[in-house]
Amino acid sequence: MQTVINAGIMLAETGSGTMRRLFNLDLQLITDSVLTIIAVFILFLFLSRFLFDPVRKLLSNRSAKIADDIESAQKDKTDAAAMRAEYEEKLKSVDKEAEAILADARKRGLENENRIIAQAKEEAAAILERARTEAELEKQKAADEVKREMITIASAMASKVVAANIDTAIQNSLIDETLKEMGESTWLS
Repeated sequence: MQTVINAGIMLAETGSGTMRRLFNLDLQLITDSVLTIIAVFILFLFLSRFLFDPVRKLLSNRSAKIADDIESAQKDKTDAAAMRAEYEEKLKSVDKEAEAILADARKRGLENENRIIAQAKEEAAAILERARTEAELEKQKAADEVKREMITIASAMASKVVAANIDTAIQNSLIDETLKEMGESTWLS
């Protein structure tokens, strides 16, 4: 190996017979260079294993997290737009629903009004019927009282007839005369 290095490095011989080297390479320098390269390579492997790989993993995890966050943000934005459209649609339908509720309330109000009016008419008719019935009863009472008075008068007259001891022809004429005075309409009502 030494001979190969020496042959490649030699430039020219000087007049004194010694060879001049380009870099003054000797075995110690080459050994140190090879050991340094091996140490750097081992250091690179060590750092790669214990420093670069965790950093690469951290960066890839962070990239994945950022990508997930962006995807999640896009999904949330899409969901928010859909919800906004849905709420705007609901707001539009709220007016229709409110109008339907008001129409229903008006309809029920008219039905209640008609029902209350019908009940009031029924109650008024019942009150009128009771008043007619009471009037009829009062009329019947009055007629009964008139009959009682007539009976009382007839009894008083009969007692006078008996007291006067008159004959039947006079008694009959007195009864007929009394009945004419009272009138037949009294007996009929």
